[in-house]
Amino acid sequence: MKKAMKVIGMIVLVIVALAAVLLAKGFIESKKPSIKDDYYRDFSSSASLEQKYSQLGEYEVSSFDDPSDNEAIKKVRCWYPEELANNNSKYPVVVVVNASGTPAVKYEPWFKRLASWGFIVVGNEDPQAGTGETTSTMLDYLLNLPQDHILDGRLDKDNIGIVGFSQGGAGALAAVTMYDNGEVYKTIFTGSAAYPFLAGNMGWKYDVSMIKIPYFMAAGTGETDDKGVPDITKEYAGVAPLASLVENYEAISDNVFKVRARATGAEHEDMLARSDGYMTAWLLYQLKGDTEAASVFVGEDAEILHNNNWQDVEKNK
Repeated sequence: MKKAMKVIGMIVLVIVALAAVLLAKGFIESKKPSIKDDYYRDFSSSASLEQKYSQLGEYEVSSFDDPSDNEAIKKVRCWYPEELANNNSKYPVVVVVNASGTPAVKYEPWFKRLASWGFIVVGNEDPQAGTGETTSTMLDYLLNLPQDHILDGRLDKDNIGIVGFSQGGAGALAAVTMYDNGEVYKTIFTGSAAYPFLAGNMGWKYDVSMIKIPYFMAAGTGETDDKGVPDITKEYAGVAPLASLVENYEAISDNVFKVRARATGAEHEDMLARSDGYMTAWLLYQLKGDTEAASVFVGEDAEILHNNNWQDVEKNK
């Protein structure tokens, strides 16, 4: 009995420690200044497609905010190709799940850059989005817009993707697998998604084996993502250790196109910018059928396989 109580006590201490780390991280991130408007100009890659897709696309971008009755969401925030106001075209949609303490207002230039590639990109102000609940609520709003809304009839509902970083990566996985409307998503990208042991202890549970759509999972090699601990289920191992990416990858059916890769030398906080190029390529490939973007991932000569910016790459197509 005493031994069992001791084990329970140790587990509780681990959970408390994990909570403290994530809450402290969220507080620090919430105090950071917003990324600068042209942040993407600081990135340079010798891989031609990574460089191309890390920069601005060809579309001019406009944006708007819709107030939400949901206290956590506060605002549904949309960035979209400006030409939308003058045509009848439909555009693929990217739903974004925030990292800890990082509402959309903190990284607006990131949304704008992604929208410049021809996407309607949607986020909100929830600083704790790990359960996927507010993302599901936001998706319901998008799928049932009023008839006089600027985006009514303009969403390509057959091509909706979801993206999440850190806590938001766990939230994205939950949004796809734990909610009925998760079935509308066509693809998913996560950057340094909180690994299952960490996510579960924080109340952000997800079951990656339920993923049935193409999935690109990325993380950094730095210590903040991977501390190199021997057993990632017994102590905090960083936010997204390699061992967890391997386990998640293997848990997904081989019938699903899946890619895992780590950005060489990237720390956890670097992943937003470091993954821009290939995240954008993935979304262009999956949501717009872009064959050039597909060449980053598909085949034995895929660019990601020969890019020194990335390592530990595994894919099944």
